[in-house]
Amino acid sequence: MDDYRAIENLMYRYAFLLDDGDLNGVAELFRHGEIVAPAADSVVQGYDAVLQMYQQSTRLFDCSTPRTKHLITNTHIEVSDATAKARAYFTVVQQTPELPLQVIISGYYRDQFARIDGEWCFKRREMHPDLFGDLSQHLLFDAAGIQ
Repeated sequence: MDDYRAIENLMYRYAFLLDDGDLNGVAELFRHGEIVAPAADSVVQGYDAVLQMYQQSTRLFDCSTPRTKHLITNTHIEVSDATAKARAYFTVVQQTPELPLQVIISGYYRDQFARIDGEWCFKRREMHPDLFGDLSQHLLFDAAGIQ
């Protein structure tokens, strides 16, 4: 698989793991990296911190998932030897017993990657949400501070 596709698949893997409720898998993606949320003035680094962040912020339902679909579009990736950067839009839809199917948040990611031991890894993911819907069934905290 070429570098572009490997990085693109890594970005999509994040969405699948999160939508599957596999928070350990999400954290593993950031074992060598960090997640930055500028609007919340938050930086979490490494497996343990990323796992804790998702456990404390993501509502999981009886099906062990957040009942979401993270859609990643308009992906633009630039590869340079052992590093890469990308930007992509995200749109999250959710449906719960209390919430009809709807878009709950949208924005963009700015990602940085590094090749470590021959594999592409996240080094940094900046989350920039800019359109907000009803997040009450998705997050375990009041999202007013990030809007």
